[in-house]
Amino acid sequence: MSIPILNASGCLDALAAPDVAHSLDVFVTKTITPLRREGNPPTRIAETDHGMLNSIGLQGPGIDAFAADHLPRLAEIVPQLWVSVGGFSAADFTLCCERLDGDERVAAIELNLSCPNVEEAPETAAQLVAAARSATGTPLYAKLSPAQWDIAEAARAVVDAGADGLSLVNTIRGLALDPVTLRPILARGVGGYSGPALRPIALACVHACASAVDVPIVGMGGVSTGRDALELVAVGASAVAVGTALFSDPGAPGRVRAELAAEAAARGFGTPRDLRGVAQAEKSL
Repeated sequence: MSIPILNASGCLDALAAPDVAHSLDVFVTKTITPLRREGNPPTRIAETDHGMLNSIGLQGPGIDAFAADHLPRLAEIVPQLWVSVGGFSAADFTLCCERLDGDERVAAIELNLSCPNVEEAPETAAQLVAAARSATGTPLYAKLSPAQWDIAEAARAVVDAGADGLSLVNTIRGLALDPVTLRPILARGVGGYSGPALRPIALACVHACASAVDVPIVGMGGVSTGRDALELVAVGASAVAVGTALFSDPGAPGRVRAELAAEAAARGFGTPRDLRGVAQAEKSL
C-alpha cells in the first residue's frame, strides 16, 4: 500500500482548483466554525526567508452554509473528504461534529485544536476531543500544536479522550517585521509560521507521538519533496500532508508521491509504507 497524500487544511481551495484537489488521496477543508467568520483584517499573509506567516483567522461560511452549499460540491470532485472543524469552546466543536455526524460524504473530521491566529478555547485539547467524540461516530483526527510542552503526553491525552488519529503539526507562532517601518507586517502581529523551517520540528513531534500512541498519524510541516515525506514516514507518519508548497507548486502532490516511491525503492523497500517507523530506536535500515 502507498502512503496517502493530503493537503494541509487551509492550503488549497478545492472548488477553485479541482484538478489539484483530485490529485490528492484525501482533501482536507479549511477549518469550519459554527458561525460565519470574516477572519482577521489584512495584511494576513507574509513571506519570510524560509517559509510563510499567515493570520487568516478561521475565515469561513459557518457549518450550516458549509453543509448545505460547499459539502455537496466538494464531495463530487475529491477522492475522499475530511472536514476540519474548530471553535472557541467545547460547545463549538460539539455543534460542528453533530452537524456532520452520519454524513457518509465525510470520511473523517480533523479537530483544529491549535490555531495560533485566534483566541484559544478555555478547555484542554483532551476536553475538546471528548466533547467532539460525544457528538459523532465519525473518525476524529486531533491536530496538535508543535508548541506543546510535552506533545507525547498531549497525544496520549487526546487518544484517551477518543481521538482515532493525529495530525502533526499545526503552524507555530512567528513574527515578521517590515524592513522599512520595523512594524509587524501582519495586521494582527503574530501569525502561524509554516514552510521548510518547520520540518525538523514536525519530525521531532511525529517521532515523539509515534512512540507514545498507536494510532494513524498524518505528518506535515515543510513537505516539498519526496525525501521530506520519506523522513516523516520514517519517524512514524502513516500519511503525509503538503501545505505551503502548494502555493508555489500546485503539482506538488503528484510529484511528492512519485518521489516518495522512488526514495523508498532506492533504499530497498517495496513500498513507502514498509519503512514506516524505521527511525524509531528499535528499528533500523
